[in-house]
Amino acid sequence: MRRYGKHTDEDDIRSRPNRRGNRPRTTIRPKHEDAAGGMVLTVDRGRLTCLVDDRVVVAMKARELGRKAAVVGDQVALVGDLSGEKDTLARIVRIERRSSLLRRTADDDDPYERVVVANADQLAIVTALADPEPRPRLIDRCLVAAYDGGLDPLLVLTKSDLSPPDELLGLYGDLDIPYVVTSRAELENGDAADRVREHLDGKITAFVGHSGVGKTTLVNALVPEDRRRTTGHVNAVTGRGRHTTTSALALPLDGAAGWVIDTPGVRSFGLAHIDPSRVIHAFPDLEPGTEGCPRACSHDEQDCALDAWVADGHADAARLYSLRRLLSTREHTDGD
Repeated sequence: MRRYGKHTDEDDIRSRPNRRGNRPRTTIRPKHEDAAGGMVLTVDRGRLTCLVDDRVVVAMKARELGRKAAVVGDQVALVGDLSGEKDTLARIVRIERRSSLLRRTADDDDPYERVVVANADQLAIVTALADPEPRPRLIDRCLVAAYDGGLDPLLVLTKSDLSPPDELLGLYGDLDIPYVVTSRAELENGDAADRVREHLDGKITAFVGHSGVGKTTLVNALVPEDRRRTTGHVNAVTGRGRHTTTSALALPLDGAAGWVIDTPGVRSFGLAHIDPSRVIHAFPDLEPGTEGCPRACSHDEQDCALDAWVADGHADAARLYSLRRLLSTREHTDGD
């Protein structure tokens, strides 16, 4: 073994050659200050379609983002080929801060949450009044997810020619949720789209609903130039609709400054990720009354201060009932 003294010559030091000939790795990542901004329109098997200025660009996620995934509605920073030409690929290097987040789990026992949409202003909950039958529990769960994620809810009731909306609307009257009631004829002649559009102008609206309720048909009427030929049918035996939308897709609203995001039809809406303490924020008339609640109060127990708050006339008892009904949705299945 060769020994070196205190005054070794640099030429005497042997170094191992870099066979790959590339630069050494570093933990310092580029800041990409010149990256272009864009919006994610849809995600398909690792490829993200984004809108950059007025160009549609296909991109992939940069390795440095790790497991962090971009979703439809995300504002992102991109580098690389941003021309939008065929067979070009850009790279997403940053996901900007989100203003809202719609999430769900497969069921209430599933700890893995799925991000559905980011940065939406409101959630349009589409449900049929018949064929298939309305599912209030599913509506309640969508409302809880909207309140938790920072989205304003909008109820869109379809097929009013088959069943009147009064009974269903009565369940949500105390929540002051805006709503639109449509019939099958109005969906076909465009009147339904015109009335729904009044609630969408200047906003990013995510549409969610059980399969077969006419959600994608309504979106097609709102965005005719991007019609998705995916209208399905309802199974006459099970009453369930066929899933006609397979991935979320953001589309510019026809004739107005806004966006609609069509999402796949859902048969369940798990809330395992929801912190019940955040739902109270959607009830500003009740929230001050929680100051006297015991720690970690579920707002549906004997010592809950909200009962006294309502008894003293600070809020309507129907509002407290609505809050407790929404909070109880985690204890029931979607089919209730």
